[in-house]
Amino acid sequence: MHTKSPVISGSSVHRSGKIPRSRYRTDFRFILRGSARSRRRPGLRDGEDMTDDRTVVDVRGPRFGAALTTVVLAAVLISGSGPLLAVQAVIFAVGVVAGVQRSPYAWLFRVAVRPRLSAPTAFEDPAPPRFAQGVGLVFAAAGLVGYAAGPLWLGLAATACAFAAAFLNAAFGYCLGCEMYLLLRRAAG
Repeated sequence: MHTKSPVISGSSVHRSGKIPRSRYRTDFRFILRGSARSRRRPGLRDGEDMTDDRTVVDVRGPRFGAALTTVVLAAVLISGSGPLLAVQAVIFAVGVVAGVQRSPYAWLFRVAVRPRLSAPTAFEDPAPPRFAQGVGLVFAAAGLVGYAAGPLWLGLAATACAFAAAFLNAAFGYCLGCEMYLLLRRAAG
């Protein structure tokens, strides 16, 4: 025989014996907004916070960009299209110069994809993805040289390397360029 535990009057327990929803619901808007102190990153000086190009980015944004990059680079490998690789190189260059938050793929993610998703739960520093965009730009430039003037195998090999890195990021969330950035930062001290 199972008996219910007595309900204490004046407690936060409802007469049914369950905790009311309002007692254990967390207001995630406060967590996402956070305070200025929670937005600080180690290594910043006093009074310096993460503004403009130093703000954190939703981890799903660069991964979405990697998925689009994978599709574009697969099309380049299949078609051998140098102009399509040039378009991807320009997108990489915008990500390097203006920051990953201002790249065309980030804009598309912000406008078309993110409003349809739940609130972000993970954020990252934009520096590693920005470095990864630079690595992608180097491989795209080498591929352009191969497709335009050099041996075709150079264009194919450079594009295939960029494709493999973008695929790893899109499919498994493993960013090779970001890992390279972190290794270089550790080596630099």
